[in-house]
Amino acid sequence: MINLEKFKTLIFRLQEVYNAEKIHLSELDSAIGDGDHGVNMARGFDAVAAAWNAAPPADLAAAFKQVSMALIKTVGGASGPLYGTFFMKMGMVMGGKAEIGLDEWIDGVEKGIAGIAMMGKARRGDKTMIDAWEPALEALKAAKAAGKDLSGALADSAKAAEEGAAATIPLVAKKGRASYLGERSAGHQDPGATSAAFLLKAAAENL
Repeated sequence: MINLEKFKTLIFRLQEVYNAEKIHLSELDSAIGDGDHGVNMARGFDAVAAAWNAAPPADLAAAFKQVSMALIKTVGGASGPLYGTFFMKMGMVMGGKAEIGLDEWIDGVEKGIAGIAMMGKARRGDKTMIDAWEPALEALKAAKAAGKDLSGALADSAKAAEEGAAATIPLVAKKGRASYLGERSAGHQDPGATSAAFLLKAAAENL
């Protein structure tokens, strides 16, 4: 089960991950975007950690909302609103629960992806973070159907997200700044899909 303390561990681990990977993510973004995705994600999760330390949330629902608001306020470009929407939508399934399991995690991820897709007007194959998120959701559902526990399902979703991010390399971007490059966007891994895969890997390792 995932409780507030475990979610806190994930959030502070993500701060470490995005700071460690900010150069890599920004290099990916330099090829097809503004070149600031890594810096933005690191700054965003620095703000998330600072907000948590300043005013620790009382429950899971409040924690997801706090993360959402911090990302929307501090992450530049499209990533802030998209990740902010994801965490906001996820938090809506928490209600007053002190802890959640695989069912709630799947429901939250599904609603979060729907929020991203609606805001970004993107779908799978457009060379966006959706290309990591949707395979991850499918893996979660398949793991549940196979009788796997939360830990096993999270591991499967992280692997699927990593593979989904890698699969964006040959794609031609159809959304965002990368789409301005047309055919020249092919041959580069999407930075948003990569940062989503990092998030899900951290979730598998820390939840």
